[in-house]
Amino acid sequence: MPFLTAETTDELDNLATFAQQQVEQVATTLHGLSPEQLRQVPSASGMSLGALSRHVLLMAETAARTIAAAPEAGSAPDRAPERYQAEGGLAPEAAREEDTAESLTELLQAAGQDLADAIRGTDPETRGPMPDQPWFEGRTSWSMRWYALHLVEENARHAGHADILRESIDGRTTYELNALAAGQTWPPEGW
Repeated sequence: MPFLTAETTDELDNLATFAQQQVEQVATTLHGLSPEQLRQVPSASGMSLGALSRHVLLMAETAARTIAAAPEAGSAPDRAPERYQAEGGLAPEAAREEDTAESLTELLQAAGQDLADAIRGTDPETRGPMPDQPWFEGRTSWSMRWYALHLVEENARHAGHADILRESIDGRTTYELNALAAGQTWPPEGW
């Protein structure tokens, strides 16, 4: 059952592999969901799995651009909040009408791969500008090493949130979803 992070070889591979795996864990929580379930808000958090997936996509895309551009500031992703606000459209974190579990899974897997590629292609000592956001108050720059570790932490938090949302929808848990997404049976033979 593909649950544990793959073996790694060095620092950049560690950072890239773990960052990618956490994004992919969010994708795994979408396995087999109907469009209605994707938009269901099953907990007090007020978040659906579709919306959470869109948020993780925005983060991963932004991070890949930021890392690739360091030490300069990265460009805004296509789904930047400012663009949607200016156009009067949906927030980037809202599930879209055309979103399906399969389409979001594909997008998340591609974003996870792009993020991993960006991390593997950087010098971890390179410093980049800190985004102008209130939660980064007091800092002006960060190393790509710190940023990559922050991405692992942040996406792990989102993967855990996704696990709770999914279990609240239909009772399915991470081990089961990882097995099913890999085309395996559940429970495994001998359990």
